[in-house]
Amino acid sequence: MALQHVAQTLLAVNPLYKTGHRDRRQAVLGLAVAFFTALLLLITFAIQEGSAHEVRPMIATVTAGDGGSVEVALSINLEAAMAGIGPEHDDTSDSPAAPIYDRLRALAPEELSREFRAFAPIFLDRLDIDFDGGDATPTISEMAIPPVDNTSLARISNITLTAQAPAGSRSFTWRLDRNLGDSVVRVRSSGSDEIEFATHVPAGETAGPVDLHAPQTQTAAEVFSDYLRLGFTHILPKGLDHILFVVGLFLLSSRLSTLAWQVSAFTVAHTLTIALGTLGIVNIPGWIVEPLIALSIAWIAIENMLTIRLHRWRLAMVFGFGLLHGLGFASVLGEIGLSTSHFVTGLVAFNVGVELGQLAVLALCFLAVGWLMRWPRYRTAVVMPASLAIAMIALFWVVERTVMA
Repeated sequence: MALQHVAQTLLAVNPLYKTGHRDRRQAVLGLAVAFFTALLLLITFAIQEGSAHEVRPMIATVTAGDGGSVEVALSINLEAAMAGIGPEHDDTSDSPAAPIYDRLRALAPEELSREFRAFAPIFLDRLDIDFDGGDATPTISEMAIPPVDNTSLARISNITLTAQAPAGSRSFTWRLDRNLGDSVVRVRSSGSDEIEFATHVPAGETAGPVDLHAPQTQTAAEVFSDYLRLGFTHILPKGLDHILFVVGLFLLSSRLSTLAWQVSAFTVAHTLTIALGTLGIVNIPGWIVEPLIALSIAWIAIENMLTIRLHRWRLAMVFGFGLLHGLGFASVLGEIGLSTSHFVTGLVAFNVGVELGQLAVLALCFLAVGWLMRWPRYRTAVVMPASLAIAMIALFWVVERTVMA
């Protein structure tokens, strides 16, 4: 299997793999402590993340109307934009402007609306929409800001802009100031809910020109590249919950064959629900899926501590948990959207990106401690404390996503 060849290669290049028995024993003890320490640091990071606010890309949906009118619907974290928290921060709590963000996050919708309208000239100046080379200044026509609710979570507001394209305009280009971070640009036909064009735009870069009326300007290769990157980054570095689930699978696997069976079951399951969720055939709210994903991580970690071998029910459980994780992946695609002209290409690319991310996680695990699997104390020094750490993180998430939500 490819997984087995990768693992053997990683073990072979490890500089400690061929050392003497005494040196190896000392290295084993040191690495076991280091591995457990790293997971304890992950606990701290995860708990901090639970009370922080992820910086997510702005999603802009462009629709051309009659007479040259153009509507741009924005799904945006207003507080982050107003506080000036840029893409150099994965989370608002990492920014020096975090106190400003926290104050804005606590404002009622009508109060935040008033403050944003005062900030609007600066915001619109940082948003550049050109039509066939001619600039058009958009105006704010509607605002929908959710209630305060749980301030430990980011609040995503919906802002509608309108612009008048110069006569005869057929295409547009899109660019955000780097301070506003990444964006996803989508084009929708007038009177339709179908997304005809979708692309991820890194901070400060330009998308387009995109045809307003026949926007299938992306090649299959461009779509594949975009969604491959999105799938991979959803695992590394952004998918800490999915990372810990894969690490949990790795920890019980004293043999490559047992790991291969688990990873295969997980892959088949989440591939199925990514497709079903993206197609809209299965649609389960995030407030149900996200706590269950956290519970699945805790279950795997706790089972690691209670058993020493792979039982048949483990594969069934991993398959079931894979279905849940696939719904989580599908929600990401649901937010971004897939163009109808390259729907299958984008879906396959995203799934391949997810798989590459998972393989990267497994490769890092093998590189760190995989060569210790035959050590008699491997379970005591590595599997048990690491599984305990993962269970603690996951159980915290269960509480945070239910009781604290």
